[in-house]
Amino acid sequence: MSKTSQGVALVTGASSGIGYATAKALRTAGFRVFGTSRRTSAERSDGVTMLTCDVTDDASVAGLVDDVLAEAGRIDLLVNNAGVGLLGGAEESSTAQAQALFDVNIFGVLRVTNAVLPTMRRQESGRIVNLSSVLGFIPAPYSALYSSTKHAVEGYSESLDHELRPFGIRVVLVEPAYTRTSFEENLAEPDRLLDVYDSARAGMDAVLRKAMENGDAPEVVARTVLKAATDPVPKRRYAAGKMARHVSLLRRFVPASAFDKSLRKQNGLPV
Repeated sequence: MSKTSQGVALVTGASSGIGYATAKALRTAGFRVFGTSRRTSAERSDGVTMLTCDVTDDASVAGLVDDVLAEAGRIDLLVNNAGVGLLGGAEESSTAQAQALFDVNIFGVLRVTNAVLPTMRRQESGRIVNLSSVLGFIPAPYSALYSSTKHAVEGYSESLDHELRPFGIRVVLVEPAYTRTSFEENLAEPDRLLDVYDSARAGMDAVLRKAMENGDAPEVVARTVLKAATDPVPKRRYAAGKMARHVSLLRRFVPASAFDKSLRKQNGLPV
């Protein structure tokens, strides 16, 4: 690395939204950035090298890391951003659909992390930033399965950080709230819809879309990822944006019964 370089960064899910903005912010800050997309994506003009990778496929992930190492020789930063959403009653998803969601949102994180760790250990340095969500520490009606994946990412990340510190590697979390991306447009629908949930599910969909319209720009989250990636003494978690910081404080200091009542009211559910 040159004296002006921050190192080599790998960002999964970098073709749009938070991942796209994060890759750009890291490149501007001096990182050599490799981004991934599940499908072949157009060449970017901002200096980010795009590679194809399916985080649910072991061979695809191994090939991705081999390609980055062949080109750059090292990996200093991994941003696990690739993820998918699901909106609906928990009862409305089959076990197979739930497993597919976890395969991307949690096992995808495990696959890519495990693939880069041997390199980071040899370097005796590295930073892993895992994209969580405020739904990683609060409940979310009609997002039970998605919220479960983010709760899993939180527990995995915090535990892994303790394991890796002796090797000079740190693991941190970034927790966005509502962000103005195409996320809500790409939400999966439950694979066994039940009439009993139609009204509440539609209500939650409307709440989500309105919240997304008023949410943070992806660049807000990207700036938080950059801070998490470069802090000399990193924190365990970084709330991304004003709403995320507000929710984090409420969760810590508001009595459980009051928080529960407020959450139901905000989501248009009977109190």
